Amino acid sequence: MTLAVIFVVTPNVLLLDYAGPAEAMRMATEAGADLSITTCAPVPTLATSMGVSLSGLAPLPEPLPDDALVIVAGNAQEELDYARPEAQAVVDWLAALRGRNVRLASICSGALLLARAGWLDGRACTTHHGVLALLRQSAPTARVMDDRVFVDDGQVVTSAGITTGIDLALYLIEHRFGPELAARVARRLVMYARRGPNDPQLSPWLAHRNHVHPAVHKVQDAITRDPARRWTLDALAALAHVGPRHLTRLFTRHAGIGVVAYQQALRIARARQLLADPTLSMERVAEQCGFASARDFRRVWAQHVDDAPRAHRRAH
Repeated sequence: MTLAVIFVVTPNVLLLDYAGPAEAMRMATEAGADLSITTCAPVPTLATSMGVSLSGLAPLPEPLPDDALVIVAGNAQEELDYARPEAQAVVDWLAALRGRNVRLASICSGALLLARAGWLDGRACTTHHGVLALLRQSAPTARVMDDRVFVDDGQVVTSAGITTGIDLALYLIEHRFGPELAARVARRLVMYARRGPNDPQLSPWLAHRNHVHPAVHKVQDAITRDPARRWTLDALAALAHVGPRHLTRLFTRHAGIGVVAYQQALRIARARQLLADPTLSMERVAEQCGFASARDFRRVWAQHVDDAPRAHRRAH
């Protein structure tokens, strides 16, 4: 089913808050993601932080498509901008969405609009470091986190602001359409990409991609599609149309990591996801991630994660 992505902007919107994530989503459609993108506002034309205007804006939609993703961009001068009637119209519209089957995301100070609409009550969230105090005032019961690039609290995802809006967009793309497609978008954007809603480190799915060597990317794409497969160096080298020894040199030089270490990092990332399912035994997790045994899985896990798999499962 097509994912409806609704960007919401208000007068004096911070242009990069909107344009960066919107371009990431547009590039995702070119990479094969099944989504539609609409930019909405309480007025058909509005000025941005750069002085240029956005026109042809759609009205705030009613009703929304089922399972829509609403992304609220931030502003340049929050206290002044959000005192305007256009901002209040957005708050009222957001409040009316509560209880519906939609997902909300905010970029930078857009979190303040979600807070005023009641979406952040009792939730973990974040925003730009310059308006954290305002967010705490606007949502006294929220768990405001000041050390996160973005925070995923299920139905609501909030980001720290400006360029992290692109990180947020890549995360949302990855969740809906998979890490390989998200990696292609990140590569086209020529950027390092963060995944972590609760982790400031680079996502293993998107890390080691800040290079432009097509053969290495082709091998990374293959491993990403099926990290559990028993890949041989010969098979990967054949995909890249180079010899095994040359692939080893290319991969280490351009990705900054060895082929085996890269695959193991993806397997551990997959294991983190599977451990969230308490019905899966350690042997089953190991098998689905491509490890020869649970013992082998624990040995590799210990090289990447401080706590043991069972402790990690209990903690998360």
